[in-house]
Amino acid sequence: MSNLKKIIIDGQEVEVEGAMTLIQACEVAGIEVPRFCYHERLSIAGNCRMCLVEVVGGPPKPAASCAMQVKDLRPGPEGQPPVVKTNSPMVKKAREGVMEFLLINHPLDCPICDQGGECDLQDQAMAYGVDFSRYREPKRASEDLDLGPLVETHMTRCISCTRCVRFTSEVAGITQMGQTGRGEDAEITSYLGQTLNSNLQGNIIDLCPVGALVSKPYAFTARPWELTKTESIDVMDALGSNIRVDTKGREVMRLLPRNHDGVNEEWISDKTRFVWDGLRRQRLDTPYIREKGKLRKAGWGEALQAAAKAMKGKKVAGLVGDLAPTEAAFALKQLIEGQGGKVECRTDGAKLPAGNRSAYVGNARIEDIDSAKAIMLIGTNPAVEAPVLNARIRKAWINGAKIGVVGEAVDLTYEYFHLGAGRDDLVKMAESDHTDALGKETLVIVGQGALQEADGEAVLSQAMKFAELTESKFMILHTAAGRVGAMDVGATTDGGLTAALDGAEVVYNLGADEVDIAPGAFVIYQGSHGDRGAHRADIILPGAAYTEENGLFVNTEGRPQLAIRAGFAPGEAKENWAILRALSAELGATLPYDSLAALRQALVVAHPHLAMIDSVPVNEWNRIPLRKPGKATFRNAIKDFYLTNPIARASALMAELSANAAARGQKIAAE
Repeated sequence: MSNLKKIIIDGQEVEVEGAMTLIQACEVAGIEVPRFCYHERLSIAGNCRMCLVEVVGGPPKPAASCAMQVKDLRPGPEGQPPVVKTNSPMVKKAREGVMEFLLINHPLDCPICDQGGECDLQDQAMAYGVDFSRYREPKRASEDLDLGPLVETHMTRCISCTRCVRFTSEVAGITQMGQTGRGEDAEITSYLGQTLNSNLQGNIIDLCPVGALVSKPYAFTARPWELTKTESIDVMDALGSNIRVDTKGREVMRLLPRNHDGVNEEWISDKTRFVWDGLRRQRLDTPYIREKGKLRKAGWGEALQAAAKAMKGKKVAGLVGDLAPTEAAFALKQLIEGQGGKVECRTDGAKLPAGNRSAYVGNARIEDIDSAKAIMLIGTNPAVEAPVLNARIRKAWINGAKIGVVGEAVDLTYEYFHLGAGRDDLVKMAESDHTDALGKETLVIVGQGALQEADGEAVLSQAMKFAELTESKFMILHTAAGRVGAMDVGATTDGGLTAALDGAEVVYNLGADEVDIAPGAFVIYQGSHGDRGAHRADIILPGAAYTEENGLFVNTEGRPQLAIRAGFAPGEAKENWAILRALSAELGATLPYDSLAALRQALVVAHPHLAMIDSVPVNEWNRIPLRKPGKATFRNAIKDFYLTNPIARASALMAELSANAAARGQKIAAE
C-alpha cells in the first residue's frame, strides 16, 4: 500500500509522502514558505511561527507548516484532497503579525551587523513584513556570551529559533548550549558560561538566521557583496568537503560549506572553516637557492637550472605531500621515473597496498554510514580525523546503529562498545563467529593509525577478513587529502618510504612537510609554505596552495572532485604542475603537455576512473593475503587536530586553538 497522499497547495495538486510535513510538501510544489527555526537537518522546534499556512476546513486559525504532517490533514466533504493555502489574507496577516513580534526587541544593528546582506531576517522582513512599527516601549537587551575564539555573539539580536542549541546537541554532540528563563527573560546561553568544545562549532554561524552568532575572525572585514565566490573542495582532511571560497581581491576572506548529501551534507569542520588566515602567512613567494648554508632569493630560470643540474645523472627520489593535487602527483611520477628514480606518496609510513583499490579505498560510500546497523572503527578517531564524518556516524548511532571500537578509547560524542585497544583484539574478532551480523547493513572503517606501524599490512589483512566474515562494506579513512589520488596514479614504490629514499642522492619533495629527510641528500622542495620541508631544502620552488590552482582531489571513499582556483598565488609562486613541466624541459625530458587540460587528458587516458567527477567508482573486492600482526596497541594517527598540515601550522588562529585544547587537557588532569 502506497503512503502517497494527494494534496492541493495554492490550487496546485501534488502527490507526496504522508509522513512529510507541510513545509516539505510546499517545497516539492515549488512554493516558498518563510521559516526561521525549521532546518531540514535538525529536529523540529516549531517555535518561530513564521511558516504559518491556512488549512482549508481545519480549525479557523493558521497552522505551523513545519510541525504538521500531510497525513494529519482531513479530506474535503466529498473526499477531495485536503487544501492548503500559503498566500491567503489569513496567512498574510499572520506572517505580518509574527514578523512584527520578532522585530519588537530586535536592534537596528543592520549597518554594523556582519550578517547584513545575507540575513534571513532582513530578507523576510522585506518580503513578508510591514513597513511600520507600533512598538513604543524600550527594547530589551541581553548580555553577550563568550563561546571561545571562533564564534562571536550578539545575543540582543537573538530571535530564539534554537537552531544553535539543536545543532550542538544533535549533530555536534556537545551539551553546552540551551535556553533558560521564560517569557521576556528567555535567552539562549551556555551552561555555566562554558566555551564550546567541538570541532564543528563554526556551523552554528551558518545556521543562525540573524546576526546573533557571527564568525569572530571574519568580523568587520568584508561585506558579502564585495566577495567573489568560488565553489571548491576542502583539503584539510580526506573527506573532500564541498566548500565555497570567498575572496576579496587576492585575499581569501572566508570559507563556507556547500551542500553535498553524499559527502559533507552541509557541515564543515572548524579547521576547514577558519584555516584561511594560514593562507597568507609564512608563504613562499619566490624561488630560493641555498649557498654556504644560507638561502638566497633567485629567479625562476636560475632555480630551475640549478635543480636540473642537481638531478642529472643522480639517483632521484620523489615524495608526494598530503595536499598535492592528483595532476601534480601524476606529473611528478612521470618526471622522476623518467630520470630512473622512485616516487612515494605514503610519507607517513601507511602500509596501503599499491594497485589494490579495495584495500586502500575500500568499497563503501560515505552515505552507507546513514543506513548502517553496525559500524566497527579500527585504529581511528574520526572525531579529529574527519569531524564531519564523525557527525554522520553519530547520526547513525541516534538512529539505532551499534558502534564498536578497537583502538584508543576516546570521546567520539556517542556511545560505543570498546572491544579492546590492541592487535590481539582485532585478530580475535577476525577469528570468531559473526553469523548474527549477516544480512544486516554493516560497515568497517579502518584508520591510518592502524596502518602506520611496521605490521600495518597484516592489520589491514585482518580487518579485511573481518569485513568479509560479517559481509560488511569496507572503508579506509584517510587523513591526507592528496593520498588517494596519488595512490590512484601509482605514485608508490615497493617497500614504501624507506625503499624510495634508500640511497637517494637527490630528493624532490612535493610539499611533504611531515617527513624527516636524513642529512646527505640534496633536497629540492616545492610547496606553498615555509614549513619543515622548506627548512631542509637546498632549492625552494614556490607552489600554489589549494585555493590558488585548479586541481583534482580524490576523497577517502574514492570520489574524484575538482577544486577550482579562487585567487592567484602570491609573488612569483606558480601552479604545481607548471613547475614540474618547466623543470622537465630544463632536464631535456619535456613532459608531453603544455596546459592543465592536456595534462588531464593524459591522466584520464592512463587512469580512466579519474574522469568520473563526483561519482564513486565501484571497486572490485580483492582481499589481501592474511598475515599475523604484532602485539602492540593501536595509536591514532592525529595527535593535534589543529596543526596537521603546513597551512594550518601557519595560521595564528589554529595555534591559539591548539594551545587552548592543550590547556583544557591539562585542567582535566589536575582535577
